[in-house]
Amino acid sequence: MSVNVRIPTILRTYTGGQSEVPAEGATLAEVLADLEAKHAGIGARVLDDAGKLRRFVNVYVNDDDVRFAEGLETPTPDGAGISIIPAVAGG
Repeated sequence: MSVNVRIPTILRTYTGGQSEVPAEGATLAEVLADLEAKHAGIGARVLDDAGKLRRFVNVYVNDDDVRFAEGLETPTPDGAGISIIPAVAGG
């Protein structure tokens, strides 16, 4: 499935400055693997050493937070929009 991934400013150094890039995959895990293959280094910023989503990174498929769906196994239908959003902390 072909999807569009919205890239936050902090990760755009991996995508040549692009704010949105295409990727392929039937699940979020497959999309992230394709994203890493096309833009080396970005995967390590989204996934931890165990291959799980980092705590401080929120990912949405369309408008659904994958943490409340199926995590990395969340389906990514053709044409879906995926947003990678770093968590904001402070006080």
